[in-house]
This record gives sequence, C-alpha cells and structure tokens, in this order.
Amino acid sequence: MSEKYPRIFLKPGRDASLSRGHPWVFSGAVAGAEGQLEPGDIVAAVTHERKPLALGFYNPTSDIAFRLLTADTTAAIDYTFWQKRIREAMSLREKVLPEGTTAYRLINAEGDWMPGLIVDRYANYLALSVETAGMEKHRENVVKILSEEMQPKGIYERSEGRARQLESLDEHTGIACGERPPEAIEITEDHLHFKVDIISGQKTGFFLDQRTNRKIAERLSDQANVLNCFSYTGAFSVYCARGGARRVISVESSEAANEIARWNLERNGFSSDQHPVVRADVFKYLRETNEVFDLIILDPPAFARAKKDVTKASRGYKDINLQAARALREGGILATFSCSNYIGETLFEKIVLGALRDAGKSARLLQTMGPGPDHPTNLGHPEGHYLTGLLLNVTT
Repeated sequence: MSEKYPRIFLKPGRDASLSRGHPWVFSGAVAGAEGQLEPGDIVAAVTHERKPLALGFYNPTSDIAFRLLTADTTAAIDYTFWQKRIREAMSLREKVLPEGTTAYRLINAEGDWMPGLIVDRYANYLALSVETAGMEKHRENVVKILSEEMQPKGIYERSEGRARQLESLDEHTGIACGERPPEAIEITEDHLHFKVDIISGQKTGFFLDQRTNRKIAERLSDQANVLNCFSYTGAFSVYCARGGARRVISVESSEAANEIARWNLERNGFSSDQHPVVRADVFKYLRETNEVFDLIILDPPAFARAKKDVTKASRGYKDINLQAARALREGGILATFSCSNYIGETLFEKIVLGALRDAGKSARLLQTMGPGPDHPTNLGHPEGHYLTGLLLNVTT
C-alpha cells in the first residue's frame, strides 16, 4: 500500500459495507486516525487488522466520515486521476445520450466515482456544484480539466444547500471559469427547445433527470387530456403536446416558472391557449377541479429533505396521489414521482397504494421509473437512487 496518505482505522467488523461496494463509511465505524486530519483530506481506510481497503475523502466533522474514491490504495489522487475520471464520464455520456440533446448530467457524484461533484451541461455552459469538503480541495483542478476537455464558454458554480451544510462548508455561487451565462440559455432535448436559467433556476436550472420519463409521457399522450402538476417550466407538457395531447394543463405556483413554460410551449409550436399554464397550489387545484383526465403527472419537489420529515412527507404524497386518482378517468394513467432520498421505492409504493385504496381505486403497475442513464448510480449505493417513479393504470 502507498504510504502517501494517512490511514483511518475501522472498528472490528465495520468494514463489511465498504467491502461490498458501498462508498461511504459512517463516523461510528471509525476507531481512529493517524495524525491531525482536516476535513477533506485523502486517507487510506484500513481494517482493524490493518488490511488496506480503499482511498477516499475523510471528514471528521461529518456523519459520513469516509467517501470512497478508489479501491486501488496505491493510486495517486492528482491532476491525472481527475482527468481520467472526467474523461470516463464524458465518454459514457456520448454513448447514452439521444440525438438532438445539448443538456445533460455530465458528472453524477458517487455514480461517477467523484463524491460531491455534480456537473451539468447546458449548451455551451457548465453548471458546477461542489458538495463535499474533499472535492472542495480539488475544485481548482476539476475546473481546469472541465475547461480544457469540454471547452465551454463558461462554468457557473452553484455550490449551495443542505449537502454543504452537513460538510461544514459555506455556500458559494458565481463564475468559476470563463464568461457569465446569460439570464436564459436555450437548450435542446430530443430535438425540443427549452429555456433554462442556470443562475437562479431550481436544481441547476432544469430537471435533467426526467428526460427518459418525459419520453414515456409523450408516448401516452395521443388524444389525451393531460394534467401536469408541479409543472415548473413545462418540460413534461411540451413532450405531451408533441405526443398529440388534445389539451395539457400545467399547474405550478411559481409565476416566473410559468412564464418560461409558456415560452417553451410557444417555442416548440404549441399554443399556450390550447395548453394552458395555470398559477395555482397543486393541492388546492386537485381538490377543486371537476375535470377528468386521461393522464396525470405528479412530479413534486422533495417533501422529505431529512429523515425527520418522512412522516409529514408521506402524508403529502398520499394526499396528492389520492386527489389525482379521483381526477382520473376509468383506466387512466398516473405517472407519480418522489425525489426524496428518505422515501424509498418500497415506502413510496405503500403510500401510493394507500392513496388509491382511500380513493376507491386500484391500479396495475406498468413500469417503475427513475433517472436517465446520464445519471448513473453506484450499484452498492442505494442512497443514490433518489428519484422513484411509478407508472400506473388506474381503475375502480
């Protein structure tokens, strides 16, 4: 084993998950460490018997004390290491992306063996998010490599939110490299056009993880009356309109998002009069509507951002699914999603089943859904599977 990096020692029997491929070691599994280590230092994790396991980022102030970088304990975590990882991520996207697509997830943290690094491409710009203390220390190299390999007009950083707080990091936003992005970038996805605000939009500006699910909704939309709830900037709505929907109603509480949704519809040749965009609270709208729909899409924001939120979030998910089931015609389709890390697929299925029963409905599961292949997840890392979707045929 390379002696370049200090070691952390795991407690007896606490190396099993790392050996099975899980990329995290929690603080309670660490028996001790060599020297005075700082958050973000690279260390070698070893067993109680001093057997080397892996190299990774160490953060003694975080519940997740160790984040796996490589099982090769002789590796050097240097510029060449990051260059190789980034090139591998680029190569994968070239294989899995559809034609006519200029916006996608380029680097997906643990899914690309780069814990705490999120990079999205939007046409000629990159949106960067650094979420771990370890990646923060290598940020300069990462930005330089991205600039050299991707040659974007600019890289805009949005390192903010709960993940950085848990790593004891301050938030940081602004230009990381090149020129500042315009207020609106026009991207294409499967030959459709969308306006994106990567500076102040949700996530990094667009819900890139739903691309394959939008395509599913498009195929189900021919001659359908569609309700798109929590529609944000209307991407699902545009796909459904292209799929031949008679009418798509988009419901979103943010008027700024609604303005972009109308632009997106018009830009792709669809009338926002025929496909109305409504500013409203989705919960209230579903309770009050008397209209019956052939297809309802529920893609809410994360209701559970921490474990303590699970009970309240479960009630929220049950409420909207119950109301949606009541608004579906007999034999209609419900595409329902959760992007809450703490609401796993099994729990989400139970919540939706309970909602259907309370609505006097039953359903056939047509398909489970998740993020597209540009959002790879580590097979040994179930926490990476944050987006859960159920495609249901709802009947009485």
